[in-house]
Amino acid sequence: MFSVLELLPGNAAQVILGETATAESLAAMEEKLGLDQPATVRYARWMGGLLQGQTGISISYDTPTAELMAQRMQVTLPLAVMAMALTVAVALAVGIYAASQQNKAGDVGVMTLSQLGLAIPNFWLAILLILLFAVHLQWVSAGGFPGWTEDSGGGVWPALTALLLPAVALAAVQTAILTRVTRSAVLDTLREDFVRTARAKGLSRRQVLWGHVLRNAMIPVLTVMGLQFGNLITSAIVIENVFVLPGIGRLVFQAIANRDLIVVRDVVMLLSALVILINFAIDVLYAWIDPRLKVAHA
Repeated sequence: MFSVLELLPGNAAQVILGETATAESLAAMEEKLGLDQPATVRYARWMGGLLQGQTGISISYDTPTAELMAQRMQVTLPLAVMAMALTVAVALAVGIYAASQQNKAGDVGVMTLSQLGLAIPNFWLAILLILLFAVHLQWVSAGGFPGWTEDSGGGVWPALTALLLPAVALAAVQTAILTRVTRSAVLDTLREDFVRTARAKGLSRRQVLWGHVLRNAMIPVLTVMGLQFGNLITSAIVIENVFVLPGIGRLVFQAIANRDLIVVRDVVMLLSALVILINFAIDVLYAWIDPRLKVAHA
């Protein structure tokens, strides 16, 4: 990551001083910002700070990147959670329905819609949502974030309303993916012997699907869910810029434009750590979903 960012043309000193800056003033600004030092020295200083729990200082904001990221995650994390909740609620219900109607009209309809969902870019869907709900119907604002407190001019309900359309735009593609995975996992589980035994005991098809099949089909579904949640956080870069949300994605976009590479590096490290933690949590949940894994481990 450090090496790739070093390959980017320009630096923060050039952005601050502009194209008309003289070589002398540019050299002085680079020295002030520490950009005149070799890449190996700057890399060692960055890694040393991270090992001590210290993040860098943003050149654009003159603020520790930890503070900036904490502020912006107050928007990005709830947005990702909302999008994930929508994805899970819709995908599980629709995926199970499609599996129960295999090769029937309902199954074909769900698979067709999911294929369309995979093909639609989320930023294009975001623009369509703005045109419909913000411009024509005027139910919500076209962008911006009022804040979580009334002191900032917002509140919990206005904040959730502002995040609704971005969450839908983020969830569309992920819902299509998870629907297809759920359908496939449920169909595989329906062929197991215990399903026939449950049906022979007099349980209805609905009881078998929701009480027995779903839990046993959750291992591959849970794996995809973990990957999707990490993807939702990182995918917010585009959506937050479409809806002008002050989240972590917009912070990265602005930092790249300003060549504030300290912010970019620390944000990427944060997102990488979140993805690792999410996948670790999913691994822990495997044993709770499927008790056979505990027995195998023992």
